[in-house]
Amino acid sequence: MPSAWLLPEHIADVLPSQARRIEELRRELLDMARTFGCELVMPPLLEHLESLLSGAGHELDLKTFKLVDQLSGRSLGLRADTTPQVARIDAHLLNRVGVTRLCYCGPVLHTRPDGLHATREPLQFGVEIYGHAGLEADLEVHELALDAVQRAGLSDVTLDLGDARLIHGLLGEQRLTSRAMDQFVAALATKDSSALAELSRDLPVSVQQGLQALLSLYGGIEVLALARERLPAHPSITAAIDDLQWLSEHLQQTHPEVRLGFDLADLTGYAYYSGVRFALYARGSSDAVLRGGRYDEVGAVFGRRRPAVGFSLDLKTLEGLSPASPLRAAVRAPWGEDAGLRAAVRQLREAGETVVCVLPGHEHEGDEFDCDRELIAVDTQWVVRAI
Repeated sequence: MPSAWLLPEHIADVLPSQARRIEELRRELLDMARTFGCELVMPPLLEHLESLLSGAGHELDLKTFKLVDQLSGRSLGLRADTTPQVARIDAHLLNRVGVTRLCYCGPVLHTRPDGLHATREPLQFGVEIYGHAGLEADLEVHELALDAVQRAGLSDVTLDLGDARLIHGLLGEQRLTSRAMDQFVAALATKDSSALAELSRDLPVSVQQGLQALLSLYGGIEVLALARERLPAHPSITAAIDDLQWLSEHLQQTHPEVRLGFDLADLTGYAYYSGVRFALYARGSSDAVLRGGRYDEVGAVFGRRRPAVGFSLDLKTLEGLSPASPLRAAVRAPWGEDAGLRAAVRQLREAGETVVCVLPGHEHEGDEFDCDRELIAVDTQWVVRAI
């Protein structure tokens, strides 16, 4: 029989040192989002299943824990992603006409981990901008994402850009099943030329050539010029390349220290994204630190199709990549019943200081604070001095 104190696989307690750094990051990123005009929302952890999965892909359905509501008998789901909930809030509860900038931070639950060492309980932070179809909103989201990882202290940052319209421009008129589309996307992701040739053997020659061309379209900004030469002049493809060009030029101006990468065969989330999508990588990370893009169809299932663009990240993953932050400075104080001592401690705390009272018998124990000062009695006064 397993021990009662053991947690489920890929679920873990967050201990003081890590919890402190995660909370510092949470506050930093929410404050940063507010400087961009984002408003904080707090969707519930569980909802009726049909609402939570409305318009969601098969992958999200498999990730979602499901249970039965003991009050209504209806099926409930524990959210695996917050974006659909925020889209519901924008569509029904806020119902604004103009631009709405929203941010959120809260736990999500996954039935299975995304990777070998991943948690099934990410702490998801995200930003969504609704109501503006222009690239200005995309650029703002990219800058928010870059500011987020830079505030977390990550270095050697690479922003990888792509566009879902490329595959739709190549295959959208072929009337393929969703399973067939998934097979094409998988072959492109693994750069499997022979599998791609086999899958496309009955398609027009121009489509076959375009698919094969995608396999070699990865690298730096020069990829966009090659894409114009090698891909068919389909309106969706041209628009995608134009938008990637515009965004890359502006990002190079505002964030010259960030490397821009392009892998036009990486069509991750093609069924979800409707335009430019991006992923951000940093030193020490084998997988993307965050992902985002444009998903204009996200609110359609709630009866209100609005332009939408955003990103999300896991604060636990971000904390693991961030450099260690210094301990918070604190004042060490003796424990006592003296009224003057207790008043001095209270005044320091009201002024925003951390005061750690040393309980009797625990004078030499360490904790999560850097006690660089101490409260001592000088004559009849309690004063703070450096240690």
